[in-house]
This record gives sequence, C-alpha cells and structure tokens, in this order.
Amino acid sequence: MNLWVVLLSLLCIGGLAEEDSNTDDINIGAIFSFNTINGGVSKIGMEAAVEDVNSDPTILGGRKLVLSTHDSNFSGFLGIIGGLEYMETNKVAIIGPQTSGMAHILSHLANELHVPMLSFTALDPSLSSLQYPYFIQTAPNDLFQMTAIADMISYFGYREVVTIYTDDEQSRGSIIALGDRLAERRCKISYKAVLPPEALATRREIRDALVEVSVMESRVIVVHSYSVIGLQVFELAYKLGMMEKGYVWIATAWLSTVLDSRPVSGEAAKSIQGALALRPHTADSKRKSEFVSRWKRLSNGSIGFNPYGLYAYDTVWMVANAVKMFLDRGGTISFSNNSNLSNLGGGTLNLGALSTFDGGSQLLRNILQTNMTGLTGPIAFDLDNKSLIQPAFDILNVVGRSYKQIGYWSNYSGLSVVPPEVLYTKERNRSSSSQQLDVAMWPGQTADKPRGWVFPHNGRQLRIGIPNRVSYKAFVSKDEKTNEIRGYCIDVFLAAVDLLPYAVPHKFVLYGDGHKNPNYAELVKLITSNVFDAVVGDIAIVTNRTKIVDFTQPYIESGLVVVAPVRKMNSSPWAFMRPFTALMWGVTAAFFLIVAVVIWILEHRINDEFRGPPKRQFITILWFGFSTMFFAHRENTMSTLGRMVLLLWLFVVLIITSSYTASLTSILTVQQLAPVIRGIDSLITSNDNIGFQVGSFAESYLSDELNIAKSRLVSLGSPEEYADALTTGRVAAVVDERPYVDMFLSHYCMFQVVGQEFTKSGWGFAFPRDSPLAMDMSTAILTLSESGKLQKIHDKWLNTRTCSQKIPASTDQLQLKSFWGLFLICGITCVAALLVYFCLICSKFQRHFPQLPEPSVQQASTPSVRIRRFLSFVDEKEEEFKSRSKRKHMEMLSRTSAEDQQWPPNEVRRDESGSCREGHNGDAYCH
Repeated sequence: MNLWVVLLSLLCIGGLAEEDSNTDDINIGAIFSFNTINGGVSKIGMEAAVEDVNSDPTILGGRKLVLSTHDSNFSGFLGIIGGLEYMETNKVAIIGPQTSGMAHILSHLANELHVPMLSFTALDPSLSSLQYPYFIQTAPNDLFQMTAIADMISYFGYREVVTIYTDDEQSRGSIIALGDRLAERRCKISYKAVLPPEALATRREIRDALVEVSVMESRVIVVHSYSVIGLQVFELAYKLGMMEKGYVWIATAWLSTVLDSRPVSGEAAKSIQGALALRPHTADSKRKSEFVSRWKRLSNGSIGFNPYGLYAYDTVWMVANAVKMFLDRGGTISFSNNSNLSNLGGGTLNLGALSTFDGGSQLLRNILQTNMTGLTGPIAFDLDNKSLIQPAFDILNVVGRSYKQIGYWSNYSGLSVVPPEVLYTKERNRSSSSQQLDVAMWPGQTADKPRGWVFPHNGRQLRIGIPNRVSYKAFVSKDEKTNEIRGYCIDVFLAAVDLLPYAVPHKFVLYGDGHKNPNYAELVKLITSNVFDAVVGDIAIVTNRTKIVDFTQPYIESGLVVVAPVRKMNSSPWAFMRPFTALMWGVTAAFFLIVAVVIWILEHRINDEFRGPPKRQFITILWFGFSTMFFAHRENTMSTLGRMVLLLWLFVVLIITSSYTASLTSILTVQQLAPVIRGIDSLITSNDNIGFQVGSFAESYLSDELNIAKSRLVSLGSPEEYADALTTGRVAAVVDERPYVDMFLSHYCMFQVVGQEFTKSGWGFAFPRDSPLAMDMSTAILTLSESGKLQKIHDKWLNTRTCSQKIPASTDQLQLKSFWGLFLICGITCVAALLVYFCLICSKFQRHFPQLPEPSVQQASTPSVRIRRFLSFVDEKEEEFKSRSKRKHMEMLSRTSAEDQQWPPNEVRRDESGSCREGHNGDAYCH
C-alpha cells in the first residue's frame, strides 16, 4: 500500500481529468504509447471493437461503452499518471498498460481500488501470479513464447544459447522463464548480453554487447527486446559478420510485428535474412477475414495489420460481455470512497478523488469466466493462473523482404506443421517423433542446419586430461624419450578429431603421480570443476560418471570379467584312461565278460559259432564280449533270449562309448580350473579374496553393487602383480575390464577367463554436460567404425594372441554312479534270461532223461552221474539231440512190433528199459 500512496504524490490537488458528463455510459480506459507499432495497431482495434459493441443495443442494454485513451509516449512516468487519472474518473476497467514495468506498479492500484486491468502486450510471466489478482493478460504471456523457443532449440539439437535482451521488467522475467524451460530440456543459457532500456540504449552499447557475443562458443542467439532496439541489433550484427553461415538467430514476437506492420527494406532487410521469429497464432475464420478486410479503412493505410489488433478488439469485447453479465445479474456501477485513503488526509494531495469500484470483484470474475469465440479464436482462461487455455504461436522464417511459415507451436501438441486448431480435435501427442517443422533457410542462404557453436575465439586450447598409467601402456602412455602422449586411446581421439569439420585446438595434460594408476573417478570429476575441458583415455562409461559428464559413443566394448588360475593336465601315455574312474573301468570290463558268457550260454546248444573245442569257445567268449564295444562282433545270435540281451547291451555300450568320447575330448582340449571358480556368482558366495586394478571402477562396483566386503578386495597395480597374486593364492580371482584382461592373458597363459561378462559397457571420451563437442565426436567415432579405420587402430595396438578359451563348468571323470542304472537293467536282463533258459533246459532234460544210455539203472540214480548227464545234455547240440531222439524212438517202435509177433500170447516180457509187457491175451508177465 505504501508504494501506490507514494506514487499518488505525483497527482496534484484538483485531479488531472474532467468528469464524465454522462453517468449512464460505461467508461473504460486504455494506456499505450500510440506511436509504437503495437500501440498504433491496438488503438485501431479497440476503437473498432467499441464501435461494434455500441452498434448492438443488446450488449449493454442501450448504454454506451466509452473508451478513453492515454498516450504514455514511451514514458513510464506518464503511463503511471494515466493510470491515476483513470482511477480518479471512475473507469470500470483499464486496458493496458503496454509495458510490464508500468503494469507491476499500476497493478497495486488496481488491487486496492478493485479496477480490473487487461493487457495483451505486458506479458511478463510474473504478472500472472496471485500477487496481482486484478491484472489479466489477454494474450499468451511470455512463459508460453519462451516454452516455444525452448522446444525449437531442443528440436534442432542445440544445447546452449546466448540471449540478448533489454534490461527491464518484461525482458528480465521472460529470460528467466526461458532459462527454466531450457533447463527442463537439458539446455542452458551460456551467456546473457544485457542492453539498456529502449530509451537509453545507444548503438555503441549495442555494438559492444555484440562483440562480446561474437567470441562466445554458442552461435544460437535469442533476441528479446522492443522493435527499435531489435532492428539495431540485427543491423550491427550484420556489419560484424554475425549473420553469416553457422549462426542461428531467433527473435521473439517483436520481429513479426515489424514484418507485418511496417515495410522493411535496404540494410534492415538484409540483416534479418535467415532469422526465425514467433508470432501469436490466431485461427483463420470468416470474422477474422472480414476484419482484416476492414483494416485498411480503419487504419487509413497508416499501419499494417498484425495479431495484436485482433487481441485489442477481443479484449474490448471481453470487457463488454463481462459488463453485460454484471448488469444482467442486477449489478449497478457505483464507486465509493476508499477508507484507507480517507484516513491519510491532509497535505496537498487530492486523495479523495480516488474511489473504489464496488462491483470490481464481480466484474473480475465475469472476465475470468469468459467463454467466447473472438477474432483470435476460442477464448477462455485457466482460473488457476489467469492465462489463456490454448496459447499458440506461428513459427516464421525470414526470407527476402517477407517470411515463410515453417510450422506452429501450441501448448497442446508442441511443434507441428499442422495448425493447432486441427490438432485440438485429436488425441494429444507430445512425443519427440511427432515434433515437426518445415525446412528453414538459415543465415548465409543455406538450408543446411547450422552446427550452432564454435570454439571461442579467445586463443585458449582445450585442456584434455590424460591418465598417467603405469601398466597397460598400450592404451595410453607418455613416451619417455620424446615426451609424446601415445597409445590406442590417443590414436582414436586424434582420428576422430581429424574428421570434424572444424579445428579443435587442444593440449594433453597428464593426471597421476606416475607411480600407480590414477583414480579415474577423480579424474572425471575434474571436468566439473573446470580443471579439464575433457578427459581422453581408457575411461569406462558407468552410471555414476554419466550423471556429471557427457560421454561420446563408445569406441571399444568393455565389461567386467573374472580371471582365475587354470591347471593344465599333464601329458601322459595313459591319458585315454582319464575319462573313467578305476571302478567304472572295472565294472565296464566285467560286464563285457558277463554279457559274453550269458550270450554263450544262451547260444551254445543252437549256434555253431558258439561251439567247438574249449579253447575256441573261450576265445569266442572274449572276442564276442569286447567286440561289442565297437559293434564289430561277427557272431550271429539265434535265440530270442540272446538277441534280447544283446540288444540291451549294445544300447548300454552306445551310451558308454559316447560319454567316453565326449569326456576324453574335453580332457584333451580344455583346461581345468583350480580352485573351482565358475564365475562371478561362485566368487560372490565364496570367502576368497578378489583382486582388482588400481584406479578401476571395479572396486566400487564390487563393493557397492555386489555388496562384497571391502576386506576381501585386494588392489593390484600391474599384470605382474596379477600373476603373482593368482599364482600364490593371495587372491582366488581378479575382476577387471575385458580389454585389460585380453592383454593380460596374451602374456600369461596359465590363467583363464571364467564365465561371462557380468557388466556391459564401453570406453568413451568425457566432456562437460551438454557439450556439443561430445555429439560431434560421437558422430566421428561412428564414421571411424563404419570405415574400418577404428579396427585398424585396434589391430595396431591391441592385436595380441589370446591364450584362453571358455571352459565348461566341469571336466571331472565319469563316475559309476552316472551309469549304474544302465548296468542294473542289463544285469537284471541277463539274470532273467539265464533263469528262463535253465528252466527250459531242465524241463527238456527231465523229459528226455530216460532215453540217455546208462550202464545200469542203479548207476543212473547217483547224483554225480545225473550231473554229468545234465552237463552232457547241455553241451549237446540241440539238432543232434533231436535227431538221435527221433531215431531211437523209431527203432524202439520197430523192435517192439517184431517182438510182439515172436512171443506167445499172454506172455509178459521186459522191454529194453526192463519193464514188463503184456501178451496177446492181455496178461502181463516178465522174463
């Protein structure tokens, strides 16, 4: 309150304006600098709107809307005076002021006296805050314009911009908003060139500011000012050679108003070629076209049309509709004395002339509830921040004496080549793939998108940090004789720099004491403190580092692996015995013999190949048994039981020989681990010590990510220390990055990579966050890779012989327990076949035993004789037995028939077996 009271001291006793003669009129005021482009256009638009409102008696019920205008004439002081005048003369609303500086001050008066203020040119984002409830911006404020610029910069792939702006309330707030929006897109303002306000700026000051800008790294320049200063910025930039190829110039809406309303020619036209500009977007409509057609008559050709004429027209209609709603609801326009002013009293100020609008708060609510379609399109407010709901901008590209439109921006869908009103009918899509603009013509008359940055012209070389390694010097090292920095990483960096379309002045600076490898995490952090401009070397791209710096595309794959000692199997003439254990060998050999014996038993009586002298049969058993190992047995099996046993045995032999072949191959071609480390998982679960390279990120990864106790971690500085620690058992394994491990194994073949890589990453060059050089270097590295040059550099430095192979999980000998099931089945089958065979043989022996010749019946009944007979029966060939049995049976029948004819009737006699026979009469008797 004290602020506006002090300002009231400018108002003398008696007031500065005349009273309105007609109390039925609805009085509104407007504060502009009418000699400016926007001021002149706004006056025409407001007067046209007042004329149209008054021509329709249904709007205000026959009452007239009276517009009073006050010309601030580029003066903030006069603008404030105009505001005080309107507060004294009972205006229900004020349109304006034109600038944000005056708006900040007059808003305090509006808050106290409840007079709504509406402005479409004072667009400082801070004026939409709750601090100024009676101030309403009826055009998209600069927060949306800066959001559009930030989206454009991100779309074109730029990361840093330079801003040139005037030092006033509106520009400062807008640039702050731009910085916030750029930060959301990982971009930033790298330099701010501040110019004096419009009335104070001189060409020399503008030139000096541009000289400062010209030595900056960024070539993307945003100009936010008033038209007079803005045109001077472009003219002087053109003379300084800053409108040439490589620059990007983006102007806010001030430039589009100039191009729309005033002809630009000569040096001014040349100076803005290729610049991009924004213009508030207004949807095409029949009403808009009709108004544009009226414009020449309304302006008498004094000034060209621009969108702010439409906003001026719509703002008057917003007030008129709000007043209509106020009156329709029974409101009366009245003013009362302000108690705060009455208490001040005394002095020379006529404070009593200032009164409070009694219906101001209701009129303010009516304005914010506006829902109409104006010349600019649909109009409605977001009640939370008092801003328009659908802000949008046209994106223009200055070409020749005019411009071409290359796209649109809306808060709904971002950048597009389709008008926003079309996109409002579709589902919202702000994805990066949906962002589109047409091709622009850039400064220097080129359609190729400028790079947007160069190295600053300050003569300083890039300070590039290089790790001063004491081991694995093929990657990066200093030549002690020539002091030259060389190595694989250096060659890749220099080859990539050679592909850039510009020079990169640099110098290498070693980091480290030369006694041990430096800490790479600390080396990378030095970029953030500006000690180094980049870091080049064997720098692993890991998460913690990507949070503070930007990396290029990886130029070599890397990942952590486990290295463990290996045990070579000693050469031996008995190496072929290693696949099986001794027990397995014994059981297998026994079964070869057992199966051979079983087959011999089953085939002996019926198969000639299993008969003969005992020596031959013994050899046959041995040959047949072991020849089945190679499926080379030539003896055929004839019995069903024999075939069944042999078939099962051949299956067992197939399994055993296949397993033997696989195991022997593994033993003879693959080395065995000692101790048993299978990979990172088994290493974690063990309690063994783990080695890591000094300076590597392996230490932090093992302790922080895998939760391995730091007491188990042992730092190692060189390949020699690796070998010694692994050989002596000081560590069970070493965890290191793959490129180092490959080089280590090329010299120490008694060690082995175990398991798979358990991290996937690569090596890259580190640069500050959002550095454009990182992006260009990435492109160069990809080019090196595609051309094959990257591989040639690799072969030059790192083409070393690798001694190791991947090892299977185990090369243990095959145990009997792995095959006992097969042997059990085979044994059961053999026993079952023998039981069936002996049952059949015994049955035949019992049936045919009487036919065998014996010395006497008494001798035949002794056990030894019966056993000999049984063995003789078993040994006898089946065909001979059957033939002899048949022959004896026939002889017995013929003899019996002859004796029957010789013996008297009824005489009993014995046959060959000693039995009694009966005579013809049927009586039995014996001799």
